[in-house]
Parts: sequence; structure tokens; C-alpha cells
Amino acid sequence: MKHRVERLREKFAAVKIEGFLVTNQENRYYLTGFTGSTGVVLIHDGAPVLAVDGRYREQARSECPFCEVVEAKRLWPEGIADLVRERNIKRLGAEGGHVTREAWGKLEAALAGVVLISVPGLVETLRTIKEPEEISAIRKAVQLVDDVFATCLPALRVGVKERDWALEVELALRRSGADRAAFDFITASGRRAALPHGSASAKALQTGELVIVDIGAVLQHYCSDFTRTVVLEEAEPWQEKLYEAVLAAQKAAIAAIRPGVTGGDVDREARTVLAESGYAEFFTHSTGHGLGLAVHEEPRLAEGVETILEPGMVLTVEPGAYLTGRGGVRIEDVVVVTGEGAEVLTASPKEVLLVVG
Repeated sequence: MKHRVERLREKFAAVKIEGFLVTNQENRYYLTGFTGSTGVVLIHDGAPVLAVDGRYREQARSECPFCEVVEAKRLWPEGIADLVRERNIKRLGAEGGHVTREAWGKLEAALAGVVLISVPGLVETLRTIKEPEEISAIRKAVQLVDDVFATCLPALRVGVKERDWALEVELALRRSGADRAAFDFITASGRRAALPHGSASAKALQTGELVIVDIGAVLQHYCSDFTRTVVLEEAEPWQEKLYEAVLAAQKAAIAAIRPGVTGGDVDREARTVLAESGYAEFFTHSTGHGLGLAVHEEPRLAEGVETILEPGMVLTVEPGAYLTGRGGVRIEDVVVVTGEGAEVLTASPKEVLLVVG
């Protein structure tokens, strides 16, 4: 992880800072390997400083041997101010987007004589391009979810409550080695399938309903994200038509992914296909997002996004269409941007609307 710290230091000159304060948990892990829930990292021209309270002192020393581990009883803001002054840092960058206004004001007051500068996204920009080891971890997390979905699919049947099936999936993921669920699972059936983020409820599944399932796991610190739509016992023509349109939009978006295009370009491809099918107004969210230590990262695949895609970026591709009062369809795969296009990591079948239950 030392090379990540060095890459971060290389950005200092452009933003005119001498040190950088890291408070976000994912960014802290990315730079140091420290897995504790609290702590602050100070990156400067010497060894990274990892400041923790007494609960995490030995853990920090074990997980981050190349860091200078400092125990501070009062970390914010007094402890941080002392660390900065001791290292003669005059211009300090910090993750303004991850600090409350009140906490920022206290730190600014404690750092009298030091210029405190908000530099959002500095570490997140590094995280957008995954290293081979990171892609390997994501690949394993994706495969784990593929396997568990296949195992739990027979239990998705008429009469089962949405939340009961979601719980079964979460337990299966944990038993299969997942660190934890990546987010609160979505299991939305019938009219509730028109809710893009319809969390699993006490509703029982009924014949003829579309069911959107959106699940994910964290494995070795990295996330997977997965969505499939199925129908219970029998499908109506309108459901199959909707599914085919969303699938075509997803395939068009994946085909558009390659180095040099923007996130907005990919989003446009999906929207064009859904518009041609008559569903433009029912696609109410972005086409996808980055995936890694967090389930939602940069870059986004959304209208107007000018971020240029590069090899090593890991993305979700998840267009959907939602018909109020009837139901909806979303299909989501995880892909890696390669030198020439995109490799799809998700392996679960999607070519036809699957009838279950």
C-alpha cells in the first residue's frame, strides 16, 4: 500500500498542499490496510501517521507496519492539530465531503496559523482504477453472489414473504464466506417492483408478479452488486416485452464501454434503446456506477458525466424501467473496463425472463 500513498503525494503540488488528512473509512483502509472503525491518517513527506485511540493501538501497528502509529486520547481536533504542528505543515488538505461543518470549524480553529483546504475526491480518484488484486477480490465477490443466487432461487416462490427470502440470501452469503451484506437487499414484487429501491417487505409473493432482487456481498473488503428480475409461475406478454427492452438497453450500454468514452456516452446508449422501445420516461435512474471498497463509487454512468473510462475501472451496468401500478424490470451486471472493451464478471443467466416459483 506504500505505492498508493506515494501516488497520493504526487497530487499534492497540483492542489497546493503539504499534507492531507484522511478520515473516510474506505480511504483509510485503501491507503494503510487499517480496518478499525475510527482513526485518522495524515499523509505528508514522511511516514504516514495513523492516529487512533487506545482501543486500536495494537491493531493499527499490526495492520499498518509502515505507518507511524500514534495514540491520541482526544483525536479531534486537538490531537490532529498537534500532529500537524509537529510536522510543520502549513497548508493542510482534508476530505471536506466526509467531515461535518461543525467538526470542520473546530479543526480550523484548532489549526490557527495553518491553512485548511477542502480537497474532495483526492483518494477516490485513485480508487477508480483497480489494481489486479482488487479486481480479483471483486471477481470473487461477484462469483459468490452468483452462486448464492442460484442456490436460493428455488425458494423464491408464491407465498414466501419478500423479507424472508432476502434473509435467506443474506444467511447463505454469510455461510459461504461473505464478510457481510453490501447493502440492505431489495426484493420488490408486484406493484412494489415499480419502486427502484423497494426494500424487502412483509408482502407475500403472488402468481404472475415480477420480482426485482438486488443483492450484494462484501468479500475481502470489496463489494459485489447484482440485480435480476424474475416472474412468478407465468409471464404476461407485457412483462416479457418490458424485460426484453431493458435487456437490450443493458447490452447496448455494455457494448459501448471501452477506454476513451465517457460515463455519459454509456448512459446515452441505454436511454436510446429504451426510448426506441417506448420506455424512456420509465427509466428514472442512472445506468450504473463504480464499484470497489464501497458499493457506490466513481465513475458514474449517468447523463452529462464527462469522466473518461480507463482500463481497470469496475462498473455496474443496471438500466431499468418501472411502470407505476404494474411492476418493473432491472438487470445488473458487474463489468471491468479492459484495453478494448468490457469484461462481464456476472455469470447468472439473463437472456430470457426467468419463470420461477
